[in-house]
Amino acid sequence: MPRSQQVARPIVRSLQQSCSAAVPQTRSIAARQFSSTASRNDEGTTQQPAASAPQRLSDIVTGSHWTPEQLEKLTSHTMGSRRRRAALATSSDIPFEQMPYQCFQEARKIVNEDRQEKVAKIIAETEKIKRIEAANASTFRGGESYKQKRLVSLRAYVEELKILADINDPLVKRRFEDGMGDMNKPIYRYLADRRWRAMDYKIIVQRINQFHIVPDLLPKFDPTMDVKMSFRGQPIRPGTTLNSRVTEVAPTLKMQVFDKGERLLSVVVLDADVPDLDLDTFTRRCHYLATNIPWDPTKKHLPLRQIGTPSFQTGGDLAVPWLPPFAQKGSPYHRLAIFILVHNANEKLDAAKLKQMYDGAGREHFSIKSLRDKFNLDIVGFNLFRSEWDENTAAVMERHGIPGADIEFKQQHFKSLKGPRKARGWEAKRQKPKYKSLWKYTKRIA
Repeated sequence: MPRSQQVARPIVRSLQQSCSAAVPQTRSIAARQFSSTASRNDEGTTQQPAASAPQRLSDIVTGSHWTPEQLEKLTSHTMGSRRRRAALATSSDIPFEQMPYQCFQEARKIVNEDRQEKVAKIIAETEKIKRIEAANASTFRGGESYKQKRLVSLRAYVEELKILADINDPLVKRRFEDGMGDMNKPIYRYLADRRWRAMDYKIIVQRINQFHIVPDLLPKFDPTMDVKMSFRGQPIRPGTTLNSRVTEVAPTLKMQVFDKGERLLSVVVLDADVPDLDLDTFTRRCHYLATNIPWDPTKKHLPLRQIGTPSFQTGGDLAVPWLPPFAQKGSPYHRLAIFILVHNANEKLDAAKLKQMYDGAGREHFSIKSLRDKFNLDIVGFNLFRSEWDENTAAVMERHGIPGADIEFKQQHFKSLKGPRKARGWEAKRQKPKYKSLWKYTKRIA
C-alpha cells in the first residue's frame, strides 16, 4: 500500500466513525465538544438516525490497480496533496479547525496564546512609532538621521512580528498550500519567498553560472524575484532548448515579488550569442523590450504578446516588438535571456525614446548593463531558454522577413605545419621483413 494511503486511512476512519451503520449508538464527531480532560463514562449519548455508510477511502485506495489518474478524477486539483484531496472527497464536511483530535485542539490553544502575545507587541510597537513620528527631531541626540533609522528599525520589527504571529497557524498554512493566500499580507509573501528559495532560486542561480550569464552579460547578479515562463501554454524549465516554431510567439511570464507595494517594471529579452563574422566573435541582439509595467505582489501572469494592445488592461508600453529567436545552421546554441528590471523611485521611461534607440538597427550590439546604467534601473528577475537551428527555423525566418536562412557556418580546419612523424619505439624496431607478420598491429608502416 502506498504511503499516502497508509496515512489517510486512519484519518478518514475517525471522521466517518459516526456515520457507520455498524455502530448506530455513537456520538456525532462534529457535535463533540473539545476539552482537555477525558470524557466520563456516564455521559449521555446523542441518538443518530441510521444511514447508509458512505464509501470509505480505505475501500477505494486498497485496490492493486488504483492509479493517480483515477484518484485525480475523483477529487479537485486545487485542494492540496493527493492524500488530503482523497480524504476530503470521502469524508463529511467538518471544518478544518474542528478536526476531532484532542492533541490538535490543544496545540491550537497554545498557538492562539502565542499569537495574542505577538499582537500585543505589535500594538505597543505601533504606538511607539507614532510617538517617534510626532516627536521633534531635535530631541534626539543624533537628530533627524537617528530618528529615521529608529523608525526604519521599528517598522522592520513590526513586520517581523506580523510574520511570527501567523507562522504557526494551520489555517494560514492551509490557505497558502491551496493557493488562496492574500499576497498583500506579510506572512504569505514570506512563505512564498521561502518556498521559492528552497528550490527554484537554486536552479536559477545554477543556470546563471552554468551558462556564464555572469560575466558574459553582467559583472554580478543575484535574482530576488521569481520568474517562470511558458510558451503556448506549456511551462518551460530554465535553460530548455526550444523549437523555432514554439518561440515564434512571445511567452507568458509568471512573476512573483516578495515585498509590498506597487512598482514599475521593464522586460528585456536578448540573444547573447549572435555571430559577428567581421570580428570573428559573438555579440548581442535585443529581441523584445517593454517598459512602464505596473506590478504588485497580487499579480501573477504577464503575457508579453498582449503588451501594447488595446485589450491589455494591466498597462505598460511596448518599445521593441517581439523578434522570433533564430540560429543559423552550424552555429552553436543561442542563449535567450529574459531580464526583469525595476524602476527606481517608480519613474516612468520614455517608450518613444527607447524605441528610437533599440528598435530596428538598434537591436544589434545591445547591452543590458548599458540599459541599466542609463535609465537607473535594477535587475531583479531572470529566466533563460535556448535556440538552435531546426527544421522550422527557415520557415519562421521567411515569415518574419529575417535574412540569413541560407547561411551555414562550418568549422574551419587548418593543416598542421609539422612534418610527418617518424616511426619510433615498437614500430621502428619492427619495420624489417622478418616482422611482416606483426605489421598488421602497427599504425605506421614505411
